[in-house]
Amino acid sequence: MKQSFYRYLMTQRDPNNYEPVAQFANNAFFDQSFPKQSGDYETLTRYLELNGSYLPSMTIFDEAFVNYQESEQA
Repeated sequence: MKQSFYRYLMTQRDPNNYEPVAQFANNAFFDQSFPKQSGDYETLTRYLELNGSYLPSMTIFDEAFVNYQESEQA
């Protein structure tokens, strides 16, 4: 079964890491409204564009999403 993007993103959490994807993961962890069950790019993009004030650039999401897709194919 395919894991959700949120579940993948939580594997990138590290409070001591200041890389953009790790910071995105750390902040998403505290976002109670994050679409935790979704793996759909469009759904996640819409949510983050409207509610992801903690995400300085959608490029960070795009990078994380590509890594998520690659992890699902492995």
